[in-house]
Amino acid sequence: MTTRLLRNRARQIFRAALAAADPVGAVTGYLRGRDFSQYRNIYVIGGGKAGATMAQAAERVLGRRISGGWINVKDGHVARLRRIHLHQCGHPVPDERGVEGARRIAEIAAAAQSGDLLLCLISGGASALMPLPAEGITLAEKQEVTRLLLACGATIHEFNAVRKHISAIKGGQLARLAAPAAVESLLLSDVIGDDLDVIGSGPTAPDVSTFADVRAILYRYGVESQMPQSVRDRLDRGARGEIAETPKPGNDLFMRVRNTVIGGNRLALEAARRKARELGFHTLVLASEIQGETRDVARMHAAMAREIVKSGQPARPPACLISGGETTVAIRGGGLGGRNQEFVLAAAIEIAGLPATVIFSAGTDGSDGPTDAAGAIADGETLSRNPDAVRFLEANDSYYYFEPLGDLVKTGPTGTNVMDVRLVLVGKPR
Repeated sequence: MTTRLLRNRARQIFRAALAAADPVGAVTGYLRGRDFSQYRNIYVIGGGKAGATMAQAAERVLGRRISGGWINVKDGHVARLRRIHLHQCGHPVPDERGVEGARRIAEIAAAAQSGDLLLCLISGGASALMPLPAEGITLAEKQEVTRLLLACGATIHEFNAVRKHISAIKGGQLARLAAPAAVESLLLSDVIGDDLDVIGSGPTAPDVSTFADVRAILYRYGVESQMPQSVRDRLDRGARGEIAETPKPGNDLFMRVRNTVIGGNRLALEAARRKARELGFHTLVLASEIQGETRDVARMHAAMAREIVKSGQPARPPACLISGGETTVAIRGGGLGGRNQEFVLAAAIEIAGLPATVIFSAGTDGSDGPTDAAGAIADGETLSRNPDAVRFLEANDSYYYFEPLGDLVKTGPTGTNVMDVRLVLVGKPR
C-alpha cells in the first residue's frame, strides 16, 4: 500500500466512525420507544456541540407536543428548528451569550410544574456552553478559571468537578430547579467512562465530587493561588459547610429524573474497526478510554507503529490500530493548535523515515482546540517536507506546522461529539 492510499483509507475509516456517532438516529430511536402521553407540557432544553441535531431529532418525533425550548450551541453548529430556540455561544471559553442562554434554560426549568416533562439534551461542550456562574462569581472570573484549567492539563473529570462547584445549574442543580417536574436527559458522551455526572458537568445527575475535592484538584495542579479571590472564597466556604453542596446520590429529587447515555466513543471505534476490516486491514482496537498527556500518548502509538514495521506485532501489515478517548495538552508555548493536531505532530517526529506508515487523529465534533480543523494527518515522510517539527511542537503550534503542508483535517461542524478517534495505519512496503 502506498502512503497516498493509506492516507485515503484513514479518512474513509474516520468517516465511518462519524456516521456511527450520528445523534439523530440515537435520539429518534430512543424517543420513539417512549410514551409521553401522560405529560401536559414538554419543554426541551440543553446544550452542547451536538445540540442542534439532537433538538432536530426531538422535533421530528415529538412535533407539536413540544411546548417550547432553548438549546445553547457552539457558534456555527446549527440546524433549522421550528419549536426550539437555538442560541449560539462561545466555546471553549464561555461568553456572555452563554450566560444569557443558560439563564433562559434555568428559567424554563424553574417554571416547569408537576405533570410537565423537561427533556434535557446534553452533548460534549455543554459545560462551557451553559455557563451560569454561582452567586458572587462573575463571568470574567469564570473565564479565568477556564483558561487556567485548560492550560494546566487537568482531565475533563477534574475540570468539570471545578465547574460544578462554581455554577448555579451544573452538578445536578438544574434538576433541583426543575422539581417537581419530571426530567428526562439524553446524553451524548464525550468523557472517559461515560460518567453521568461528568458529561456536560452533569446538570441533571447526582454529583459525587465535593468542595474539598475541588480544592485538592487546584492544589495538585499548582493553580489554587491563581484563582480569582471570589472562587477561592466560595470553595473555602463550601469546604467549611457554609454553602450547600451539589445534590448527591440518594437525594429524593432524582426519583423524578432519568439520565440515559445514547451514544459514545465505543460505538464510533467499533464502526471504525468494521470499516478497516472491510478495507483489508488487520485491525486492533487499543482502547476507548485513553487519556493522559498528548505527547506521551503519541509516543506510545508511534512505538507500536515501529514495532509493526519491525516484527509484525501486535498486528501484521496491512495493520490498523484504533484508539479513542481524550488526551490533555499542557500549554507551554503561544502557538495555535489542539490536542489532535499536537498528537499527530508528536507522533510524526517519532515515525520519521518509517515506510508506508500513517498517523491520523481528529475530534468527532469537527473542531480541535480554538481552530477550524478537526485534527491532522502525517506519515513517515512528513518531516522531510518540514524538518522543523520539534520547534513547532515546543511552541504548541501544530496548526501552523500542518497548514502549509495541507495536512489539516477539516470537516466543519459534524453535528456530533463523542471524543476523538486516532488511527495508526501500516501497509506492506513496496
